[in-house]
Amino acid sequence: MKRTLPGEIWWVDFGLAAKIRPALILSDYPRDDELALLVIIPHTTALRGNRWELSIPKPFLKAGAFHLQQVQPISLSRFDAKLGVLTPEEFKRVKETLVRLLNLQT
Repeated sequence: MKRTLPGEIWWVDFGLAAKIRPALILSDYPRDDELALLVIIPHTTALRGNRWELSIPKPFLKAGAFHLQQVQPISLSRFDAKLGVLTPEEFKRVKETLVRLLNLQT
């Protein structure tokens, strides 16, 4: 698999009835002595309108949002192809929202 970077958006096979969807990569690419996992946030088009859905429009994504309550580790083998990348400002919005969700403010 091609190496990934935080802030990139990839097609990911979530294994749910052949459900392949975009996901935002949060974590660094694992080293050889680490589990072959990346931490991601899935993108969804089934919106509920809650505060943890973060909409970041991109031309390569359908209308929807990244659902921050669904942060999860995914095996490297489930990543298919890179779709695009968030700008530094967009990725900063994601990280700031995660800090609020996880109560990590100091």
